[in-house]
Amino acid sequence: MTLHSSWWGPGALRSLSRQFVPSFWDLPAFALLLGAFVLIAKAGHETLEPLSAIVTAPVTLDPAALPHYALLTTLRMLAAMLASLVFALVYATLAAKSRRAEMMLIPLLDILQSVPVLGFLSFTVAGFMALFPGRVLGVECAAIFAIFTSQVWNMAFSLYQSLKTLPRDLDEVTQSFRLSAWQRFWRLEIPFAMPGLIWNAMMSMSGGWFFVVAAEAISVGHTTVSLPGIGSYVALAIDRRDLGAIGWALLTMLIIILIYDQLLFRPLVAWSEKFRFELSAAARVPESWFLDLTQRARLFQFLLRPVGDMARTLAALRLAPSRPLPSRLRRLWSSRVIDFSWGVVLGLLAAYALWRVFHFVLGDIGVPEILHVVMLGFFTLLRVLVLIALASLIWVPIGVWIGLRPRWAERIQPLAQFLAAFPANLMFPVAVVAILHFHLAPDIWLSPLMVLGTQWYILFNVVAGASAFPNDLKEAAASFRIRGWSWWRHVILPGIMPYYLTGAITASGGSWNASIVAEIASWGDKTVAAQGLGAYIARMTAAGDFPRLVLGIAVMSIFVVLLNRLFWRKLFAFAARNLRLD
Repeated sequence: MTLHSSWWGPGALRSLSRQFVPSFWDLPAFALLLGAFVLIAKAGHETLEPLSAIVTAPVTLDPAALPHYALLTTLRMLAAMLASLVFALVYATLAAKSRRAEMMLIPLLDILQSVPVLGFLSFTVAGFMALFPGRVLGVECAAIFAIFTSQVWNMAFSLYQSLKTLPRDLDEVTQSFRLSAWQRFWRLEIPFAMPGLIWNAMMSMSGGWFFVVAAEAISVGHTTVSLPGIGSYVALAIDRRDLGAIGWALLTMLIIILIYDQLLFRPLVAWSEKFRFELSAAARVPESWFLDLTQRARLFQFLLRPVGDMARTLAALRLAPSRPLPSRLRRLWSSRVIDFSWGVVLGLLAAYALWRVFHFVLGDIGVPEILHVVMLGFFTLLRVLVLIALASLIWVPIGVWIGLRPRWAERIQPLAQFLAAFPANLMFPVAVVAILHFHLAPDIWLSPLMVLGTQWYILFNVVAGASAFPNDLKEAAASFRIRGWSWWRHVILPGIMPYYLTGAITASGGSWNASIVAEIASWGDKTVAAQGLGAYIARMTAAGDFPRLVLGIAVMSIFVVLLNRLFWRKLFAFAARNLRLD
C-alpha cells in the first residue's frame, strides 16, 4: 500500500506544524479544557460509588460544599439537555414529516408534557435503581431522567413549530437543487429552526432548575434518597427553615447561570445569527468573547475540525432510496382508507389505555371521588387560563422590545435565565408567612407560584421570534410608516405568532405541571394548600397512594389534551397556514 505524496509533502508538513504552534489564545483554551476534563472525571467517578456513600456523607448546609454541589447539579442538567436535544430531533421531525405519525405523536406529547415530574419519579425511581443495584448511578439516572422530563417538551415543540412553518420559497429552492430529504433536513430545516431551538434550550436549562429540588431530593412513598446537589441543599434548607442557606443557594445558582450563559448559550446565540432568514443585514449582531476565543485558538480548531468535517460529510450524503415506490403503492399509502384505518387503530389504543387506567383506579376509588378530582381539575384549569392570559399581556410587548434590540438582549439574557430558574420552593417562606399572617385565601394567593417558572416560556419564545424577524421586513414597515397599533397588528404580531403559540402551549402545560409544586406550600411545620389537582397529586405522591396518583395524572392529562386540541392547536394550525414568512 502506498500513500499519496502530497500528504507527506513539505507543504502539508508546514501546514501541520502551523496547526500545532500555540498562540496566546491557546492558553485560556487549554485551561478551560483541562478544568472541564478534571471536573467531569471527578463527578463521573462519584456515580460509580456504592449507594451507601450517600448515606455516610449526607447533604450538609455548609456553604463550602456548594461549589461541589453546583458542579454535580450542572452536569446532571447538561446530560439531560443532551438527551432532550436528541429526543427533540427525532420526535419532532417524525411528527412534522408524517401526517399519520403527527396524529399520534402530538397528542402523546401533550400527555407527556402534562405528566408531573413527581409522576415520572413515582414510576421510574425503582426501575433505575434496579438497573444499577446498590450503586449511585441508578439514582443519578433517575434524577437525570426527571430533569429531562422538565426540559424536553418545549424543545420538541419548538423544532416542530419551525418545521411546520418553513417558508415555501426556501422549500422550492431545495426542490430545484434536487436535495434529498436527508440533505434538506441538515441544510435547510435545522438551520432555519436553530435560533428558536437555542432559545428554547436556554429556557429548558432554566426550567430544569425549577424542578431540580424534586429531581435530587427524591421522595416517593417510603423511598427517600437525597443526591448531593443544589436541589437537595435547597430542600434541606426549606425543611430546616434556614434563610441564610437559601440565600447562599441563590447566589450559587446566579454564578452558575452566568458561567454557562457565557460559555454555552451566548456563543450559541451569536453563532446562530448566521442562520437568520433575511435579505438585508442587521445593524448589530450578538457577540460572544468565548466564540471569538474558539475561533482564534488553534487548539480548539484542531480539536473541532474533525467534528466539523464529519458533520459536513454526513450532511452531504443523499441517503435516498435508489428506487421510488411504485405509483400505485404510493396512491394506496396516501389514500383515505389507510388514513381511516390508522385513525381507528389509534382510537382503539387510546380506548384500551383509558380502560386500563380506570380498571386500575376503580378497584380502590369510588365514582364520587373521581368526580371530585375532575372538579379539582376545573379549579386548576381556571388558574392556568387566567395566569397565561396575564403573562401574555405582560411579556409579549417586553419580549418584542428585547428581541428587536440585540444589545439589550445580551444584557437581559442572563437575568432572564436566573429568573426562569428561580425555584418556586424558595418563595414558600414568603407565601406561607404572608397567607397565614394576613389570613389570605390560598386558592388565590398561591396561584402566582404556578406561573413563576412557566411565564418565561412565553418571554423566551417571543424574544426568539422577534430576534428572527427579518430585518428587510422591519425596514419595509418603517419605509411605509406603519406605526402604533397598526404595526403590532399587521407586522410584528403575525411575525412572532408561531413562536408565541409555541411558548404559550409549553407554558400552559408547564403550569399544570407546576401546580403540583405551587398549590401546596410548606415552610417548616406550616403548610397551606389550595384546592386543585396539583395539590391532590402532591399529597398522593407523598402518601405513596398509586391508584389515586394514577387518577390525578390521568385527569390532568385529559384536561391538557382537550385544552390543546380544542384551543391551542387550532390557533397553531391557523398560524402555520396563514402567518408564514413566504
